[in-house]
Amino acid sequence: MDMLHVRVVSPLDLTERTMALLGAEPCVLDLLLQPGSARNPDGDAIAFDVLTGAANEVLRGLRDLGLDRRGSIVLDPVDTAFCERAARVRAEVLGPRPRPPVWDQVEARIGAEGRYPPSFHLLLVAAGMIGAVGILTNSQILIVAAMVVGPEYGAITSVALGIDRHSGTRVRQGLAALAAGFTAAVAVTLLFSLVVRGLGLQPEAFDRGIRPVSNLINTPNFFSVVVAVLAGVIGIVSLTEARTSALLGVFISVTTIPAAADIGVSCAFASWSEARGSLFQLLLNVVVLVVVGTATLKCQRAIWRSVGTGRPAPVRGR
Repeated sequence: MDMLHVRVVSPLDLTERTMALLGAEPCVLDLLLQPGSARNPDGDAIAFDVLTGAANEVLRGLRDLGLDRRGSIVLDPVDTAFCERAARVRAEVLGPRPRPPVWDQVEARIGAEGRYPPSFHLLLVAAGMIGAVGILTNSQILIVAAMVVGPEYGAITSVALGIDRHSGTRVRQGLAALAAGFTAAVAVTLLFSLVVRGLGLQPEAFDRGIRPVSNLINTPNFFSVVVAVLAGVIGIVSLTEARTSALLGVFISVTTIPAAADIGVSCAFASWSEARGSLFQLLLNVVVLVVVGTATLKCQRAIWRSVGTGRPAPVRGR
């Protein structure tokens, strides 16, 4: 169902204006007020459903009233609803125009990835180890597995959102997490590869210099840039439209974790030119993903603003 359920806690002095705002919006359905029933924060509890085509305007109106600062606003997607009135309002008010993304949801989705608990760094290290084994054994399957396990794309999109929203704190936190995580991954894969070399466990083909997987990773070129650009666009669009299958394709298309793993492996085997190539590949992919991700966010907002909703602007509370 193309609808969101919204729960609001409104301070007593804002409830009248909030109800006026919501009552004037035809795409707001099932409006419910429970005076004085909310605690922490204290206030009036308001609940309603809103068609997603009108959600951006409604949520902007609520935030203009200060409900996100003085009360709270919680969104719940509605998976299934049986409501003939909702279908009629959607057809009459919103019409056939495409529905814009709910930008508060998009930013919350990206922001959720902008947290860096110890597990973030642990996953990066584990992904680097898988990538190192894939490089040593020339296993493309393990390289793909390392790409899927690595959580770095969440940090990259968080940095892009921080640039888009001029949030220096978000950008600094994301870049610091990426730097610390990749450094840890390189260090652990280096130690692992030194142990492998010291014990003579490296496969014979790798020892002879037959390294097709490694060569693919440590030789950035024009096609690396093309893939990174496309992945940056697809990744942001996938997050905007909540298309998880397309987002998975991004995870297995950009050479970040494999490049970090190859730096460690190449240093352990004194392959310095390969290590430099992998370092450049890593930096290239991260920079391109951040730049393209930021540009895609800005372009999407501009496109949806130009498309509009095809409906009059909602009445705003004063």
